[in-house]
Amino acid sequence: MTTRQHAPASEPTARHGLITLVVCLALATVVAAMSSLNVALPDIARSTHATQTQLEWVIDAYSLVFASLLLPAGALGDRFGRRRALIAGLVIFGLGSAVAMTAGSPTELIALRCVLGLGAAFVMPATLSTITATFPPAQRTKAVSIWAGVAGASAILGVLCTGVLLEFWSWRSAFALNVVLAVIALVAVLRFVPESVGKKVARLDVGGALLSVAGLVVLVYSIIEAPEVGWAAGRTLAGIACGLAILAGFVVWELRHRSPLLDPRVFTKRALAAGSLSIFVQFFAFFGFIFVVLQYLQLVRGDSALVAGLSMLPMAATLMPFARLAPVVVERIGTRAVCVTGLLLIAAGMVVLAQLDAHSSYWLLLGGLLPLGAGMGWAMTPATSAITGALPPAQQGVASALNDLSREVGGAFGIAVIGSVLTSTYRSSLELPAQVPAAVDAMARDSFALASHLGGRIADTADTAFVTGLHHAILAGAGASVLAAIVVAILLRQRTTTGHDDDTVGDRTSIPSRTAALED
Repeated sequence: MTTRQHAPASEPTARHGLITLVVCLALATVVAAMSSLNVALPDIARSTHATQTQLEWVIDAYSLVFASLLLPAGALGDRFGRRRALIAGLVIFGLGSAVAMTAGSPTELIALRCVLGLGAAFVMPATLSTITATFPPAQRTKAVSIWAGVAGASAILGVLCTGVLLEFWSWRSAFALNVVLAVIALVAVLRFVPESVGKKVARLDVGGALLSVAGLVVLVYSIIEAPEVGWAAGRTLAGIACGLAILAGFVVWELRHRSPLLDPRVFTKRALAAGSLSIFVQFFAFFGFIFVVLQYLQLVRGDSALVAGLSMLPMAATLMPFARLAPVVVERIGTRAVCVTGLLLIAAGMVVLAQLDAHSSYWLLLGGLLPLGAGMGWAMTPATSAITGALPPAQQGVASALNDLSREVGGAFGIAVIGSVLTSTYRSSLELPAQVPAAVDAMARDSFALASHLGGRIADTADTAFVTGLHHAILAGAGASVLAAIVVAILLRQRTTTGHDDDTVGDRTSIPSRTAALED
């Protein structure tokens, strides 16, 4: 166990604002990259001849590596410095994006998106832990609410920026934008962000890191590939079972390890468990929806990439103000009411969006986007505060990584599950005329983007099948949100004897884990 010095307990208030701006820029850079390519999928499919499953991997490879490495990356940031982690992550992200501009095949693109995910895994936990470990309480709450709003809205802004670029250039311009943002963020971090490290940092749990990565990769891989081989196929069932078994092994390992990467006992603190579940499901629904709806807007409705990006702006317009307002409302009506209401708003928005068809007006889309954005903004800030407030200052990198892990694993699973539901339903619903050549039939089933490009009766039939898949996929997200609202309401139920919440954000006295020993 290594002893380190904290960064100064507080910086001047004006400097806090500047640091918040810089870390949020770095955060926006890596979060926008999760969604920005969604609007470029039709262009990528036509340029690289990627199948529908390969398109899922182009999006999810980034999220999966990002999510899998968050905990070890957060721990390394605690140990060697959060500013150093930010710098290293931005360099990897920027260089990977520069190389990705030259990719010529889906396989190359998927591999390079993995590299970007590695860089992002170092950036995201370092942004939040810089705030929570160095800001005084009065400044921290405001900064966390800004951070949460940026984390949600950046995904929409990434889509919009890429939509603008695609009006003039190809999908490769999305990676050029990554390079520009990474360079600007890197310069700002070097100039303005102070270094901070954990006061007492345990030895890195390499075994736990390997088990968590392996379990998530095997599980998500099996889900994404399920439409190719069948959900009931032995390969799919064996892969899902193997992934779950590895993750169970991770839990057992962590329970027995003296210095666990993530002690599962922290989830016995109900506020932390509720916050993690809420964040997971919010981003499960959100990123799954983004993956589906941007293809719908461009390939079914025929919107340009720019119009598709602009169509999503109302969601960001509600998300940001609701995220900023959430702490004030929590003070008045409590965390439980705000989190549950937010999740139910997400479900309501998804139910509305599940009614979209090939001829729907934009007003129907707007009617779903507004409650979806409001629900995410409403539920995100109290959930983030619950997670980061549950672990001690020396482990704010891990606390931040746990918050980010809930987001990114939720997003990765959302793309995998909702995308797989879409692909499976599309293929089973596609009924092409008997006279269509076998090669054309196979191409249309492999890729909706290519089927849409064929035009005529084939495109019309593909549109109908895709919309059917969209209904099933988005309703899956709505169902997950309702179930999460019920569980969160139970976890955050009030004590009958005192009338107070069972867990108070920031109360660390009841964490029954070995991580508490790090403070001894």
